[in-house]
Amino acid sequence: MSGLDKLRWRCRRGTLELDRMLTRYMENRYPVAGNLEQQAFLQLLELEDSELIRYLLGKQMPVNPELQGVVAAFRVLPVEKGI
Repeated sequence: MSGLDKLRWRCRRGTLELDRMLTRYMENRYPVAGNLEQQAFLQLLELEDSELIRYLLGKQMPVNPELQGVVAAFRVLPVEKGI
């Protein structure tokens, strides 16, 4: 399994909405993101689903500046229908 395949597997979460948001970021932004943003994304994947969804839906912003940057990148990605 390649590194991107492993990452794609880590993007699978408990809800369809999180799966879609994380996968959309991984496919559209992660390949062109800088090393610091990629590392912050990996940190984001370590969070509990409930905390992660609050960040990605704009209900809360992480305290960690690196995570703030990757959350901001999520918020400017084009939105898929149904999310």
